[in-house]
Amino acid sequence: MSLAAAPKLWRRLEQLLDRALGARANPIRHLGALAFLAFWLLALSGLWLYAVLDTSASGAYASIEALSRVPWSIGGVLRSMHRYGADAFVMLTALHLLRELLHGRFRHFRRFSWLTGSALLPIIAVSAVGGFWLNWDRLGQFSATATAEWLDALPLLGSTLARNFLTTANVSDRLFSLFVFVHVGMPLLLVFGLWFHIQRITRAEVFPPRPLAVGFLATLLALALALPIQSQGPAQLASIPPSLAIDWFILFAHPLMYATSAGLVWAIAMVGFLALLLLPFVPTRIARPTVAVVDPDNCSGCQRCFVDCPYAAITMAAHPSKRAGHQIAVVDVDLCAGCGICVGACPSSTPFRHIEELVTGIDMPQQALTTLRSALRQRLQQHAQSSPHDAADTGPIVLFRCSQGADASAETAGDVITLPLICTGQLPPSFIDYALRDGAAAVVVATCRLSGCTYRLGAQWTSERLSGAREPHLRAAYRDAPNVMLIEADAGENREIDMGLTTMRARLTQFKATSV
Repeated sequence: MSLAAAPKLWRRLEQLLDRALGARANPIRHLGALAFLAFWLLALSGLWLYAVLDTSASGAYASIEALSRVPWSIGGVLRSMHRYGADAFVMLTALHLLRELLHGRFRHFRRFSWLTGSALLPIIAVSAVGGFWLNWDRLGQFSATATAEWLDALPLLGSTLARNFLTTANVSDRLFSLFVFVHVGMPLLLVFGLWFHIQRITRAEVFPPRPLAVGFLATLLALALALPIQSQGPAQLASIPPSLAIDWFILFAHPLMYATSAGLVWAIAMVGFLALLLLPFVPTRIARPTVAVVDPDNCSGCQRCFVDCPYAAITMAAHPSKRAGHQIAVVDVDLCAGCGICVGACPSSTPFRHIEELVTGIDMPQQALTTLRSALRQRLQQHAQSSPHDAADTGPIVLFRCSQGADASAETAGDVITLPLICTGQLPPSFIDYALRDGAAAVVVATCRLSGCTYRLGAQWTSERLSGAREPHLRAAYRDAPNVMLIEADAGENREIDMGLTTMRARLTQFKATSV
């Protein structure tokens, strides 16, 4: 399989799981939120474990081992869920990173989130590995010794850290206090890092949908009950453990170091980390998105674009007119995704305005609303002229579709007028009313799936605007009208749009038959 095919295969996997589970229960759609949930589970269970932990070199093992002596005790279950939660957190973080990489979400307006997320990886690694040391069983001894030998490979350290683990006398309570700091202090730093990571994302999903959250926690609980975590015997520094059950999700680097060399593992870690940090700066043919432009004469300062922007790219400032209380939207060019969702939110973005050139409060220069209105008018007129004497003609179907989502293989059909948008969130609901009044028999709006929108909230805002739950909303007369349809279809799911068009044709035929 070529690297170029990997994004398509990943998207195909997402779509298969959507059909099987639904988008809200598809774990691949909510990897970041699931990772957040795993982190909160680790924090809560960690507080319990820290309360019973004897933070001394001599008492740590006994205090943790006591939790597992009573089968299915609260302490034993929490200990097991803590370990399985750590594995899940590491795995989900890695998959979240992979998904964003395959979708190409690391350039331009997404650069900040990518860099802040990548910077958290070393903190996550240190926090996860350090947890094994607190147990101070043979696996913890192995991990601490291997980590010390790995750090000894750095030429900057004057003395060998591994000497601290040669004899029992060297493992003092002071050293064990360092272990506690590593496993407790680093997660506190991680909390700040996670908050910083989502700062430029409005309405960030930090908790998955309830069915998915319940299923995730139930799975960890089932693992904790069926396969409880057991210690592997107290640490014995005078001997080497003959065999160990390695946690391959977290401690994979230790066996790799002994199988190769500490230098090679350092090279892999440093090159990989630098590659992640430099990736957003690699020259590419993908142009920076054209940002939204505000027109002061038409911006009323209503704040709808400010509220609906998925990337916090819009702020409100005093209007140049200096009228008391009058504000204007200001676009941050570094944060703007060029999605046009703000255009669909603007109350001045209505095609019914009686001006030759439709100028709105905020618009996208690469696809201005006046151009969209002109194209819609022209295509409807062309259709009317091509079949003026066809009694069977009921007018065309206007298809507004997302350029990032599915296409219609029936696009060239004579009864379909297709108008692609940057994102369906760019479409003011009044355009549906306008199209139907100007000669369209029906309007179909094809968005991406709610959890698969390239611009995060475009599909959701479109759905809420058409249902009347969000301003600006579609007129009540058209919300349940049979000739207005909303379709969710990601890129590659062309069949979904084709099926929707077929259904709409059947509705129009039935309507015409009953009206005769």
